[in-house]
Amino acid sequence: MIEMQGVNKWYGSYHALVEVSETVRAGEVVVVCGPSGSGKSTLIRTLNRLEPIQAGRIVIDGQDIHAPGLDVNAFRSRIGFVFQQFNLFPHLTVLGNCTLAPMQLRGLSRAQAEERAMALLDRVGLAAKAHAWPSELSGGQQQRVAIARALAMQPPLMLFDEPTSALDPEMVGEVLLVMRDLAEDGMTMVCVTHEMGFAREVSDRIFFMDQGRVLERAVPEEFFNHPQHPRTRQFLADIRSPFTRDT
Repeated sequence: MIEMQGVNKWYGSYHALVEVSETVRAGEVVVVCGPSGSGKSTLIRTLNRLEPIQAGRIVIDGQDIHAPGLDVNAFRSRIGFVFQQFNLFPHLTVLGNCTLAPMQLRGLSRAQAEERAMALLDRVGLAAKAHAWPSELSGGQQQRVAIARALAMQPPLMLFDEPTSALDPEMVGEVLLVMRDLAEDGMTMVCVTHEMGFAREVSDRIFFMDQGRVLERAVPEEFFNHPQHPRTRQFLADIRSPFTRDT
């Protein structure tokens, strides 16, 4: 589904992504983790061209996403992206948020779009909130609507950029449960997250990044129990013992 070949990204003189070459198979759930500033969000944002790259190649579902003549908007419409901040349209109801793109970009009739949207809202447990405004929802509910909205375009790939980091702790679980259900249904997913429980239980593989490089890629059991790279071992030790300090 995804192939990255020698991807490099700079912000001025800062080398944000360094020779990243990775693949993600169709139906695979990959969690990208690492310390703040490691390049995780930059990496995921390059996958739908929210961030340009300066060198390398990215192929998604057989399409070189930097090929000349690529219709970027059409390409992006086939990739679901769930942001840290929910980015719902405040002037549209929950239902309106979920029907706008399928009607405008896929040509669905209102009735078709609403039928699809209601099925998805039911899937994320929010069918009863279809006619509510985003401002009337909790953060967790807004994020679940954002997931339903992305799914309404029937994408073959879903990208999540720290989808729970803006949520109160008690709301995190409801979003992760929806993501778990998607994974169980075979959705290809790349998730930037600090939720290590989700990474351990749901992901097929984990990419660990630091200073713009993918230093380790492993299945969860190997990643958590037998990390190979010293930086990975330090990262896991720090998150397991956040209050310890070297003396």
